[in-house]
Amino acid sequence: MEFRDLKKQYQVLKNKIDKAMTDAAASGEYIMGKQVKELEASLSEYVGSKYCIACANGTDALTMSLMTWGIGKGDAVFVPDFTFFATAEVVSLEGATPVFVDADADTFNIDPYKLEEAIKKVKSDGKLTPRAIIPVDLFGLSANYPEIIRIADKYELLVLEDGAQGFGGTINGKKVCSFGDISITSFFPAKPLGCYGDGGAIFTDNDEYAKIINSLKVHGKGSSKYDNVRIGLNSRLDTIQAAILQVKFEAFTEYELDKVNEAASLYSKNLEGIVKTPVIPEGYFSSWAQYTITLKSREERDGLQAYLKANSIPSMVYYPKPMHMQTAYKDFGYGEGDFPVAEMLCDCVLSFPMHPYITEDEIGEVCDRVKAYVVKRLQ
Repeated sequence: MEFRDLKKQYQVLKNKIDKAMTDAAASGEYIMGKQVKELEASLSEYVGSKYCIACANGTDALTMSLMTWGIGKGDAVFVPDFTFFATAEVVSLEGATPVFVDADADTFNIDPYKLEEAIKKVKSDGKLTPRAIIPVDLFGLSANYPEIIRIADKYELLVLEDGAQGFGGTINGKKVCSFGDISITSFFPAKPLGCYGDGGAIFTDNDEYAKIINSLKVHGKGSSKYDNVRIGLNSRLDTIQAAILQVKFEAFTEYELDKVNEAASLYSKNLEGIVKTPVIPEGYFSSWAQYTITLKSREERDGLQAYLKANSIPSMVYYPKPMHMQTAYKDFGYGEGDFPVAEMLCDCVLSFPMHPYITEDEIGEVCDRVKAYVVKRLQ
């Protein structure tokens, strides 16, 4: 059993993907070929944004967004404490200060109430200037953008939506990557929509932001790549990756999103009352990057993971260490207990195999093993 079966996906899509890769190779346009522009147009239409700008990876997408806004020294950017390191890393790389915010125990996403508390504290301390919020759509579920945007507007902050795990999800029909002043996604292979290497994209409706980002991604180019008007990056999506994504995007929209939602429903039905299953608020639609349960303790979580491994069932812990406990941020002075929900989640979450090609029998096997482990602990 695979955790995310990219090999099975390739076998299903093999003929189309092989042709797409061969066509890209035959074209000779390996950088910024027509497939890149075609993909950008398709993604822009899908999300409902005016612009989609493809780039080399999701981290660059975040970085260029912050560069576009001139985020730097003395600025505060509010980020989830429970997320992957890149969210805070890009803030630090721009010389700004990441301000960590605790999670919501049910959705795993940034807690809007704690977010407003953190903004008030930074303003009251007077040492940093609040500039932006980077919500992350964890495990396929959108962050609470109605509340986050209300808070951002109240305090005149920018919103940089990290939709890398939530691409394909919606809130009341509005798609992920359409909520932020700038929004980004990643095409890392394990994401809901992934390529066969690194890749990313940036979405915005703002003409000036789009102009700057298009410049930044090619060394800060002006009228040409030899007319450099700002310091930028080398961050272009390869043509062959765009070609692969065109094929995978078609499958993603036609049936993969439906399949992962069917799989998630089956997991939740089988595990109801056994463990704490994921919560999807009313009006939200998840793209199920992961199916993540919450156990009662680290001991129970680690024991279940070991039991599943012994029975040839893969599982993953996203994330084993909260942001405030990362060694890179030890000088921030945080300690155990400062972000209790994030700390609890790091101790108690476990993600099961989840992908559009998982079978009912495979889900049944995972659930049977979980039930057997939990029942044994209760005896």
